[in-house]
Amino acid sequence: MRICGVGDNVVDRYPRRGLMYPGGNALNVAVHATRRGADGAYLGVTGNDAAGAHIRAALAAEGVRTERARTAEGPTAYATVHLDDGGNRHFGDCSEGVSRFRLTPDDLDWLAGFDLVHTGDCAHLEDQLPRLARAARRTSYDFSDRSWHYAGPLLPYLYCAVFSRPDADDTEAAHLIARAHTLGPRLVVVTRGGRGALIGRAGRAPYAQSVVPVEPLDTLGAGDSFIAALLVALLDGRPLEDAAARAAAYAAEVCALPGAFGHPAAFPVPD
Repeated sequence: MRICGVGDNVVDRYPRRGLMYPGGNALNVAVHATRRGADGAYLGVTGNDAAGAHIRAALAAEGVRTERARTAEGPTAYATVHLDDGGNRHFGDCSEGVSRFRLTPDDLDWLAGFDLVHTGDCAHLEDQLPRLARAARRTSYDFSDRSWHYAGPLLPYLYCAVFSRPDADDTEAAHLIARAHTLGPRLVVVTRGGRGALIGRAGRAPYAQSVVPVEPLDTLGAGDSFIAALLVALLDGRPLEDAAARAAAYAAEVCALPGAFGHPAAFPVPD
């Protein structure tokens, strides 16, 4: 199957390591979907700086198609990442750089050839989502920890909606899934960190997937890798229980690696 990530990219800067890694929700999903066997692609904008060149090189090394990705004059987006002793990530200073863009008619024609297009709140494509959804066969959207006020107007355009609710119990997560289903998405995923994920398919009771135990080196990208692996397995026709188990196992593997999907490069450590 063919999956395209559309929207945000960053370099995740780790000041204590003096390293940066490619990242961003849409870009991460494209990479991890490719690693899981999809024909993966990425559409977004990197800067004409060293960080942008590093992202483009990483995508090429991963076999992710980038024929409609752009390079713009200016800085690539970045996020500053701090890790605690347990490998859990916390974000510091961030910049969008040149990452915001408008989809063209040619972009939309190209995206119509994919089985699924994934984007999210960091892509800032909210006003373009109706056009994107009309062009794409299926659209997936990561709302992260955004409120219902933000998510509600966008849900009718989606096949898959993803929410991050680390503190939600099963009842709260199930209520969110049921509420989201009423507005259109056939697949709704609530990720909850160490509590695992609750996954709802329209017309079925939510399925609870626990995490696979691992000593995490870096939890950055764990949620993105879980979603990518889940979508690939479901589009491949696997039962939900099998797809969720495969996704959890893959996310555990990613937690044992640095960055969202590796590919470190040096950057100047701030004074």
